[in-house]
Amino acid sequence: MKLPPFRLHRPGSVTEASRILADLGDDAAAFCGGTELLLAMKLGLATYDHLVDLKRVAGLTGIRAGSGGVVHIGAATTHHEIETSALLRACYREMSVMISHVANLRVRSVGTLGGNLCFADPHSDPASFLIAVGATLECQREDEVRRIPAAEFLTGVYETALAPGELLTGVDLPARPDRTGISHRRMKLTERPVVTATAQVSVRGSAVAEARLIVGSVGIMPFAADTSALVGATAANVAARSAACAGQAAAGCTPLPDGEASPEYLRHLVTVYAREALEEAFAAAVA
Repeated sequence: MKLPPFRLHRPGSVTEASRILADLGDDAAAFCGGTELLLAMKLGLATYDHLVDLKRVAGLTGIRAGSGGVVHIGAATTHHEIETSALLRACYREMSVMISHVANLRVRSVGTLGGNLCFADPHSDPASFLIAVGATLECQREDEVRRIPAAEFLTGVYETALAPGELLTGVDLPARPDRTGISHRRMKLTERPVVTATAQVSVRGSAVAEARLIVGSVGIMPFAADTSALVGATAANVAARSAACAGQAAAGCTPLPDGEASPEYLRHLVTVYAREALEEAFAAAVA
């Protein structure tokens, strides 16, 4: 497989990259690791006359603690850097663990969090995880910066809320609430997950005060399942209530007809992994 010919641009700043992309429009695409885009071009699934390499753009990498307990991850930070980050392992260990299962070590050493989100493949682990924890995405077009909730970033298959010339520059993880457990469960049949389920559960006293369940990879986009039945649950009935929420999630999903498994089997997997994620998140919250 060979890449088709293209012109390579290597801007040094977000402003410069944004202007290039805005000027070239649909003829150009940005990349950093290129693990998804370059393969799609080799396979003839995407064609661009111009590629904008973001690896030299200053300020797009790194993981740092912000004010109020927020953790900022630069969009060009590799999966491997996230997987091995001491800061994330201390406050968002579940994200490091989740990223460690993405693809393989070679891909994680080159691929970036921003690239994964912007490619908007329906079979994405980070997307459902970031929605579940209430992350915010920082986007920039020239000198204009806006912040988009993770739940609003994906708009369709391989489509995002980015405007022409706009770049994803970073991801902010919110301060983690006290007594909050997170669990990310996934199932893959070949190379990519066919089901992801991320649960975040907060407890007050011995009962669930708040719960989120995001189901991804099975449909066009991740979706929030109804977790109202879990509020008020205790150790005595959390299993039954988790199963009820998982059943509703399975009934409410529309599996992609991608040939990896039947819709019935995928809904069964949603039931299993959603229940496990909720139970594990509760167990972590009360530990």
